[in-house]
Amino acid sequence: MKTRVYVTLKGGVLDPQGKAIHHALGSLGFTGVNDVRAGKLIELDHEDGVSDADLEAMCKKLLANTVIENFRIERGN
Repeated sequence: MKTRVYVTLKGGVLDPQGKAIHHALGSLGFTGVNDVRAGKLIELDHEDGVSDADLEAMCKKLLANTVIENFRIERGN
């Protein structure tokens, strides 16, 4: 089974990578982009028996820094 974990910075946290991307887009001539927030996607390939609680624990203990990041789990097939 495949599961995707989307990790993003919380709203009030500064995002230097997002700022750099925003600046680079402007430098390349792209207009109309008001802000950029960068995150990460983690894809897990695991056995069907891995529970939602286990996936949540993985995120809280390793995959996301819950002090400054939010995460969203999307289970696939």
